[in-house]
Amino acid sequence: MRGLILALVLALVGISVIYFSIVPGFRTGKTYLYDYEGLILHGLPDKGLAAAGLKLICRLEISRASRSDHLLQIRSPKLEEYHGFWPRDPFTLSPKLTGTIAACFSQAFKFEYTEGRVGSIYGPENCPILCTNLVRGILNMMQITIRKTQNVYELQESGIEGTCQTRYVIHDDSKNNRATISKSKDLTDCQDSVMQSTGMAYIRPCTTCPMKVRNMKGTVLFTYKMKYYDSRALMTSAMSEQVYQISPFNEPDGIAAMEARQELVLVDIKSIPIKAPNAQLQNQGSLRYHFPEGLLQMPIPLIRVKNADVQLTETLQQLVQNNEEGSTTEASIKFLQMVQLLRVVTMDQIESVWVQFASEPPYRHWFMSAVCAAGTTDTFQFLKQKIHDKNLNIWEAAVALPLAFHSVMPNKKTLEVASTFLTCPQIQKAPMLRVLVYLGYGSLVNKYCAQPSFCPNELLQPLHDLAAEASSRSNVEDMVLALKAIGNAGEPASIKHIQKFLPTFSLAAAELPSRIHADAVLALRKIARKDPITLQIFMDNTLAPNVRMMACIVLFEAKPSLPVVAVMANSLLTETSLQVASFTYSHMKALAVGGIPQLYSLSAACNIAIKLLGSSFDEFNYRYSKIIHAGGYSYVYKAGAIWRVYLMNSPNNMFPSDIITKVRGYYANTATDIVEVALRSQSLTNIIRKQNIPFAEYDTYKTLKELGKTLLGWKELPPEDPLLSAYIKVLGQEIAFIDIDNSTIQQAMKVPAVKRAVEQVQRGVSGQWTLPAVVAELRHAVPTVLGLPLELSMCGAALAQAAAAVDIQMSPALSNNFRPSQLLETNMDIHADIKPKVYFHMIAMMGTNTQYLQSGLELHAEFSANTTMKFDARINMKEKNVKIETLPCHQEVELAAVRSEAYAISRNMEEVDSEKKSPILPKGEMPTVSNQHFQSSEIFSRARSWEVTRPVLQAGREQTASQIPRESLQGSSEEEHHHGEGQRSYAHIFCRKLASLGCSACLSLKSRNSAFLRNTFLNKLVGELEAKIVLKPVHTDADIEKIQLEIQAGANAAFKIIGATSSGPKEEKEPSLYENIKAKLKKILGIENVFKVANKTRHHKKWIHSKVKATVTDLWEEPSATPLSSSSSADSSAEGKEPRNKHEKDEMWQFGKKHGSGSSSSTGSGSSKICSSNREDSSGDNALFTKSPILAAVLHAIKRNEQSTGYQLVLYTDRQASRLRVQVFVSSITESNRWKLCGDASVVNSHKASGTLKWGKDFFTLFFEKFNYVNASDNYRINSANLTAYMLGYSQKRQRGPSHQAAMVMALTSPRTCDVVLKLPELTVYNRAIRLPLPLPSSSDTPTTTLPSSVWNAFSQTAFSVIENLKARCSVSQNMITTFNGVEFNYSMPANCYHILAQDCSPELKFLVMIKRLEESTDLTAISVRLASHEVDMYVSSGLIQLKINGVQTPTDVPYTSKSGLLISSEKEGLSLKAPEYGVERLYYDGHKLEIQVAFWMVGKTCGICGKYDAEKKREYQTPGGYLAKGAMSFAQSWVISEDTCTGACKLQRKFVKIEKPVAFDKKASKCFSIEPVLRCAEGCSATRTVPVSVGFHCVPSDSTLELGEEQVRLHQKSEDLVSRVDAHTACACAQEPCSA
Repeated sequence: MRGLILALVLALVGISVIYFSIVPGFRTGKTYLYDYEGLILHGLPDKGLAAAGLKLICRLEISRASRSDHLLQIRSPKLEEYHGFWPRDPFTLSPKLTGTIAACFSQAFKFEYTEGRVGSIYGPENCPILCTNLVRGILNMMQITIRKTQNVYELQESGIEGTCQTRYVIHDDSKNNRATISKSKDLTDCQDSVMQSTGMAYIRPCTTCPMKVRNMKGTVLFTYKMKYYDSRALMTSAMSEQVYQISPFNEPDGIAAMEARQELVLVDIKSIPIKAPNAQLQNQGSLRYHFPEGLLQMPIPLIRVKNADVQLTETLQQLVQNNEEGSTTEASIKFLQMVQLLRVVTMDQIESVWVQFASEPPYRHWFMSAVCAAGTTDTFQFLKQKIHDKNLNIWEAAVALPLAFHSVMPNKKTLEVASTFLTCPQIQKAPMLRVLVYLGYGSLVNKYCAQPSFCPNELLQPLHDLAAEASSRSNVEDMVLALKAIGNAGEPASIKHIQKFLPTFSLAAAELPSRIHADAVLALRKIARKDPITLQIFMDNTLAPNVRMMACIVLFEAKPSLPVVAVMANSLLTETSLQVASFTYSHMKALAVGGIPQLYSLSAACNIAIKLLGSSFDEFNYRYSKIIHAGGYSYVYKAGAIWRVYLMNSPNNMFPSDIITKVRGYYANTATDIVEVALRSQSLTNIIRKQNIPFAEYDTYKTLKELGKTLLGWKELPPEDPLLSAYIKVLGQEIAFIDIDNSTIQQAMKVPAVKRAVEQVQRGVSGQWTLPAVVAELRHAVPTVLGLPLELSMCGAALAQAAAAVDIQMSPALSNNFRPSQLLETNMDIHADIKPKVYFHMIAMMGTNTQYLQSGLELHAEFSANTTMKFDARINMKEKNVKIETLPCHQEVELAAVRSEAYAISRNMEEVDSEKKSPILPKGEMPTVSNQHFQSSEIFSRARSWEVTRPVLQAGREQTASQIPRESLQGSSEEEHHHGEGQRSYAHIFCRKLASLGCSACLSLKSRNSAFLRNTFLNKLVGELEAKIVLKPVHTDADIEKIQLEIQAGANAAFKIIGATSSGPKEEKEPSLYENIKAKLKKILGIENVFKVANKTRHHKKWIHSKVKATVTDLWEEPSATPLSSSSSADSSAEGKEPRNKHEKDEMWQFGKKHGSGSSSSTGSGSSKICSSNREDSSGDNALFTKSPILAAVLHAIKRNEQSTGYQLVLYTDRQASRLRVQVFVSSITESNRWKLCGDASVVNSHKASGTLKWGKDFFTLFFEKFNYVNASDNYRINSANLTAYMLGYSQKRQRGPSHQAAMVMALTSPRTCDVVLKLPELTVYNRAIRLPLPLPSSSDTPTTTLPSSVWNAFSQTAFSVIENLKARCSVSQNMITTFNGVEFNYSMPANCYHILAQDCSPELKFLVMIKRLEESTDLTAISVRLASHEVDMYVSSGLIQLKINGVQTPTDVPYTSKSGLLISSEKEGLSLKAPEYGVERLYYDGHKLEIQVAFWMVGKTCGICGKYDAEKKREYQTPGGYLAKGAMSFAQSWVISEDTCTGACKLQRKFVKIEKPVAFDKKASKCFSIEPVLRCAEGCSATRTVPVSVGFHCVPSDSTLELGEEQVRLHQKSEDLVSRVDAHTACACAQEPCSA
């Protein structure tokens, strides 16, 4: 046993000796010579594509100076550039850059090296950071961590890339005194990785995503060969290989790669050590890579700065010159170069350039835009100084401030400058600038605090001070500004300051407006991701519904866990606010169907919540808050987007009071809010309705004030001033908002304001506007093993320009007593020349990008859009005529274009003029291009003609094309295919010629890419791409002088048709207008005998049912073609089977004196066939053409030979007692062109409408039908007997149908739901139970013959139904009461006691309606209405309706009207009262039934038994004090009006009661008092009838001194401890008691 132990000890000692010897080291007094070679290459992994790279070759001398200090001398460095096709092309030496590198390597470096670990590195004082990082790359190869007891192990090892997971494998060959060490690093698994990201502060990473998506993956492998030498290990060679794969679109195969290699070989050992440097060396840090301070080099050509201000001046001049010449590409590059120069110049140099160009507008605008985009402390300070010195006007400052704050580099210096903006006097005086500065400051703090460093509270102090000051001064505007700025900052340190504005946390905040509460909640959006504070706000039922809905938005944006979602769902089961319930449920449903991986957990939680809630929440209608959600996600590219619209209704508004719409983008594991726009409105209906009524001066106002004092706790609603506010957020940061209050709105609506606006327009608009900006500068950089950075960057410059010259002349001139109605009688001549232009240039780079050299891949993409709108217009409002003229197309114009090209680039600072730049995809000779031209119709041609036509056409298609007249074929499609060896390109050109207008629109697509190597999106971008839309002139037989569009409405429309169709000079006016119209329409529309019924009776019209097979009408037929008449019935029957039911019958209408006569058979021209209805009973259809058109529009080219060519549109309407019909005709006015279009729409009855649309040789038919929901299932068989089979849910199905025909069927399955089927030629889309926003009028027992005789029968009925649904109704019929919100309950009123049925509870107190039951009958009631100065009493006496107005008996058979707008008249068996200006649309009373209808703008402003008209049905039973009653009985009794017991007939009074029996509350004897009064008989009266009611009670200990006679006024403010039933008195018997006079 002892021998075994001894052997183990010896073995362990031997192992220790062996592993100790593997640790590399150097002997003192010797110099070790190594050859070093480092290579970095950027490119795509496919062969034959261009790549770029760098190589560093040098000799290293390493000497040990002390125990840990070592010296490194770099000799003979050579820097070579690679630019070509790997590995065919060689590296080329860059002598000047080599000289620069050699200069900084001239002195020795010192580094600490102990046990294979590199410590601090020391270098010369002014050594460029590039050289220091190259030294780090060399020393990084020597970093080895040896564990003495293991051969294979893992650990976190520090290196140039940070601290990353490293795996070691040691192979010891002790027999040969050698060892091999291999280590590998996973660069995506780093504890502390070195990287630098700029411009990504607003992009949020997903830290909890279950699926990690990495579009950048890297690894590095080191191999060391060690030799045992003199009892220690000597590194004889070292090799490293690093690979980064970048997939910008998250494709497995669509990658770009960076490969870096290093090799270190021992060549000699000398006995002469390196001489220590004389100069003092500075500590440069450890192996960890260092990025340069400040903004990095932009991915643009390098600029060698010699004389900065001169170069800045020259660049600015070239920039303006390029822009004036239209060279936008060069201008954008120069603009980016100017931004780069501004980042290196001094403040004085910036000032000198400003002084030189400040007075020249074009230079001034470009210069200030570049200053804002530069983002340095100096440029930021310069902007502040210009604003302070008033060198910028308010509009220039308003544009510059947001750009500057969002572009500046966030650091301590810029934040100090930013704080001075807040106190600048010029900014404080301008409210708009002050808003922009505070919002920008908040965003700047957010960007600074997004960095890993600590965020000091001092940065937030200016915002907190603003909030505190605004709160102390009750300044609402400053409160809003402070909250929005704090929300932009989004730091948890601001929570306590935000809570001061929320009643949930501060009682004082309850007095603030609800908009402040909402803004405070929105200020928590960024904070809520770190602190779940908003759940408490959401659960607070005392807050306004819109505030709680805002809290719901914030809560879900924070992606709550399943328990939190479950708590929210559980709260909805007892939620009293239906607005909140509907919004939250809708939000959960939207999230439940989301397919975004980042929201998987939240989606699963919402799905569970929806199952817990059930389907009862699906019944909410348009009155309740909703969310509209749409989005998509690509699992291939790991990217997606969602669009949401939050519609938040308020109980006091009919329509959404808050609308927020936002677009959020997702990419890999990140998300960002791209754009968000919100609109908030408040009490806008007060502006619409009449406002000059002095409500406060009327007796009703005073009466309601006195009455309110008798109702416990009643308060009128607080006043709400009209307000319209909006804000816009970009990338999650609010950049601007606006509040428009009542005074601003009223001022804008006044006549002087309108007149000033008209006069300003009349003076014309002229000027040029230019706005360049750097819209994006994103970059992500990581170090490579060579010590060079690998950068992924994207930089975008945008340019928006507009030049306009608009001159407007009005006649007659505006008079001094201007009225807006004068504009309807003026003629306006407009001469406009507008040239808008938009350009965007984006540069994306992958590679090495430093201030000394650039090497890598670049993608340049640009988008441009520009046009010229030069026209003359004349508008004659009185004659209803508009004429617009413009010049024809004389030269080719590029309207819009998208271009991109990818390059391999190599640049260096020492040779800026010798840039190496070549396309990644090499260009080579192409075979002969074969062009193929194909033709199609001129305009409105087949849908398939837009498809790319192939060289080989099907025989059937060729035959079809051959049947079309050649002169009508104007379109073309060209396709060019280039197939070269190893590459592929194509060019497609689509053209549509409008020969009549002398122009042609072409879409050109060209591409050369490497997708043939790998079919990925990245490979499709590698190469060249161009897509553009071009407008070209077309040669015509005569020169076109101008193009004219004339629109004529009214009675003169017919004359415009006549003038437009004339092929020669305008014809003289015919004596008969009708004959002239008839002749021309026959010629234009091909209708021969359509007017033969002109002056005949309707008995001359005949119709024939013809069972014919549906055919395609040939519009290219000559008018003499055989028509479809009654005789064609037999022929068509032979072609196919008879339809299976009557719904499939085609009804063809013919007109003539006699069936089968010659006139009847001659009417069937091509146009008459397509324009006739083949669906419905259309007696008198073609008689429509006997009427004059109501609208004519002519678009034509005016030629020198006076012959017009173009198109015209004619619109007819026919209003009959039983239907409304509209027909539209579009036709060519060119003699040789027979193209036509016909549209026909008619309303058959109140439940059905149909329409058809046909053109050219083919036809397109669209049927839209509205049916009675009882027979909806039968109507699906109109177009196909099998359509009902598809009505199984929302879906789509591929199914080929008739070409160029579509059908849509909409069937009402209930007044609030419908089913829809849309059948297209190759696709059928259908859905069931689509909820309608409003119920449509439909009655199963309404026959067609009983329709009202209104002209606008169906349309007016539908419109009337919509309007009526916006108005609330309350009714009382016997004991059944229906409230404004539709809640029904039974209530037996005590006799002779007035109840407040409905009243205006707004501050205006406009009306009051009281009701009481008469004692002599349980069915009869009496009402009293207070309105203005009128007291109206209606009651029944002796079986007749009686009316008293102000105590005076008034006859009921004569209508009563008053100056205040009151109208009382008899209706049916009762009386009707109308006072719409006071909110009472209609009141009907007949003694047994009472109905009240109030205006829709009274939403949320009523109270009484009829309720608040706020759609909150769960809160319907609110007492005057706002307490929610336990039942309908106690609710109705709370609105009883107490009267004097001596003079009044009502002997009931409301009193607090006490539970007489002993009560044990909280296990203690207690006495309990009601917190709401209960009906009790007056003193001296006894109850003869009672009813039990449930009431809430407040309990106190039994020994408490509280009694009913004390403090009973405050009992309603006490807490509710228990609910108990007590008896309420409803009838009393009173002894006769004398009453004092």
